[in-house]
Amino acid sequence: MRSKHFWTALAIGAAAGGAIALLYAPQTGTVTRKKLKRNFEDFGDTLEDAAEYLKDQAERLGKEAERFIEASKDQFDGVVDVANGVVKSATKATRQVSKLI
Repeated sequence: MRSKHFWTALAIGAAAGGAIALLYAPQTGTVTRKKLKRNFEDFGDTLEDAAEYLKDQAERLGKEAERFIEASKDQFDGVVDVANGVVKSATKATRQVSKLI
């Protein structure tokens, strides 16, 4: 019997809650649906804007990375050139010293 009373009370409570919600709704269902639709469309627009922003930022970061890589290559080439010059100078000095000995 307890189970039957529970389900009866639940059904009565749900019906009463639904009726009260309809009576106290601030606007009609049509207006509510239109507002919900507009909100979902606005949310979709926001997502599209966010996706476009992320795409733009990814492109910008890609270009910055390319610039950084090019600058690093130029610096590395400069260091290699200096190192080659030092090695040549050291080799030349070694030859001069070995001639003296």
